[in-house]
Amino acid sequence: MKGEFLLEIGSEEIPASFMVPAMKSAVDLMSKALDTVRLEHGKIETYATPRRLIIRIQDLADHQTSTEIEKTGPTKAAAYDEKGAPTKAARGFAKSQGVDVSDLVLIMTPKGEQVGFRKAESGRPTIEVLAEILPDFFERLPFPKTMRWMGLDARFARPIHWIIALYNGAVIPFSFGSIQTGAFSYGHRFTHPQKFEVSDFASLAATLKDQGVIIDADKRKQIIMDKVRNVAAEKGYGVFDDIALLDEVTFLVESPYPLMGTFSDDFLELPASILITCMKKHQRYFSVQDSEGRITNKFIAINNTPVKDPEISIKGHQRVLKARLEDARFYFREDRKTPLIDSLASLKGVVFHSKLGTAYEKVERFTNLAVKLAEKLAPEKIEQLKRAALLSKCDLETGIVYEFPELQGIIGSYYARKDGESEEIATAIREHYLPAFAGDRLPEGIIGSLVSIADRMDTIAGCFSVGLIPTGTADPYALRRNVLGVIQILINLDKPLSLRWLIKEAVDQIGDKRSLPPDTVAADVLEFIQTRFVNFHTSRDFPLDVVEAAVRARFDDISDARRRVEALTLWKNRPDFDSLMVGFKRVMNILKGVAPGNLDIRLLSEEAEKGLYEAFIRVVEPADLLIAKGDYGAALEKTAELKQPIDSFFDNVMVMVEDEKLKRNRLALLSQIAGFLKCIADFSFIGSTAN
Repeated sequence: MKGEFLLEIGSEEIPASFMVPAMKSAVDLMSKALDTVRLEHGKIETYATPRRLIIRIQDLADHQTSTEIEKTGPTKAAAYDEKGAPTKAARGFAKSQGVDVSDLVLIMTPKGEQVGFRKAESGRPTIEVLAEILPDFFERLPFPKTMRWMGLDARFARPIHWIIALYNGAVIPFSFGSIQTGAFSYGHRFTHPQKFEVSDFASLAATLKDQGVIIDADKRKQIIMDKVRNVAAEKGYGVFDDIALLDEVTFLVESPYPLMGTFSDDFLELPASILITCMKKHQRYFSVQDSEGRITNKFIAINNTPVKDPEISIKGHQRVLKARLEDARFYFREDRKTPLIDSLASLKGVVFHSKLGTAYEKVERFTNLAVKLAEKLAPEKIEQLKRAALLSKCDLETGIVYEFPELQGIIGSYYARKDGESEEIATAIREHYLPAFAGDRLPEGIIGSLVSIADRMDTIAGCFSVGLIPTGTADPYALRRNVLGVIQILINLDKPLSLRWLIKEAVDQIGDKRSLPPDTVAADVLEFIQTRFVNFHTSRDFPLDVVEAAVRARFDDISDARRRVEALTLWKNRPDFDSLMVGFKRVMNILKGVAPGNLDIRLLSEEAEKGLYEAFIRVVEPADLLIAKGDYGAALEKTAELKQPIDSFFDNVMVMVEDEKLKRNRLALLSQIAGFLKCIADFSFIGSTAN
């Protein structure tokens, strides 16, 4: 028999950012817990509002699955004497397990034959099992921060007020903290605070729905968005899309009630980015735009309850927002009293890191590095790039960025534009922070791209130079994210650039602040970037063996490595791929541990080795030209012409002959071919496509 399991944890309002990870963790933890105790189950669903987390499991078995238990004890030699009678060891083992010594059997194990016993264990009732495992589920449910209350040992994101735990309508008896499970829930905190009885998920959902509580987070999010857009549309306006704000508001309310308010037109002197951030960060308000996409003096707030007099509520929102906007305007006006570049000197008083100096020193370092990059990739932009780099961190000393750190770069770009800097420089100030997170957009301009690379490489090289290297999941200086940013920008630029050169230049800029040898630092940074390159591509469905084959052959140019990975991935899909790999791998494998020698074509005596040499000469020159152009797809097609000569060579020529001179010459021929192949990949790392 199968039934429904329902768990509702009612608590004080849990921070919005905690909820989505908690819902996912709840499914994973519950699934593992049920599998561990042999309880078969169907779909696990989660629902959540700010003050409740609900788990529903359909088709949960009413008993554990029966199983056979096997226990082993002493070895056969220790358990029976020479006459076959049980020894003291066998009798002691049987007694400790609660079985008769006659029930013991011999069981073959990796240690040899041991005495033991097998017995069937019937599954226990589900309610009984759940009562044992659910308290542990509460303890294991992860939150960024937890708290205690009432002097109890129990910890949770926020104090718990009630727990519903039902299986087929019957209460599962257990307690957590001071809360005993029951069959009663509570409605909306303000509109329906009374408790009500629950028999199953349907009754819980229906009662809460009647009270206006929407327990499905996805539905609640869509309802909020629809209501916000409708309120704006009724007045002829639109709403700035903000997924992060929508996600947050979804877990701030159980029943969304939008209201539109206004603020004084005077505040429109502030840049839209400041207005939007002020409304979002402090008040969680949605910003409103006109038909042409310009910000208006309107906002939409989401209440958690309906209000009898909307005007009173709106005035309250407007009063609070006005104070926030007044503060922002004060900072903005103070900032505009001096040009942005004047803040550069103030960075001398800002410590970037105690071992790496001030923010000003960092700007000097990555400006120098950015100029060196421009000399290679954009020599016509050197002066603009230098100016953009020097201005890029100046907004850190502005009042607006002090109040709203998330606006760094955005405000610097705005202030630079107002100071008369070129659009290209102003844009680069904003873009050099990109990408800020996984999936974020990349800089579009060459100046922003190069300043971003230089800034990130300075951080990476600096941290590695003083031993601040990520360990495990700890990465306090976001070095992994910075490396991924460099990789993505270089791929996007698709310009030739030596990674070893870039790393050396970045490490050299650190100067006497280094506490580790520069060569060691450079090698460690290169390895770190290579690892992130592999992880980045495998996470985007490129085969691991292909990525490893590409980087192990050579890894000094990010965009070149990317092209080789792409070409190899496509090439791996050709029907004769596996047969091609056989010969290429034989070439690679036979050379392991062999020092390369010089080829003497006069010693090529067998027709098959002559044929291989001639085929290699025909292939290598046009293939090298294609490789130089980065056309690895065409180069691989040309390389495929070596398949038949390689197969013929290994079928007809003995390489490891007794004649040392002849053996070395044949290995030298294969070494030349392997060296050519490694211009594309180390094919020994690529696996078969056969199932």
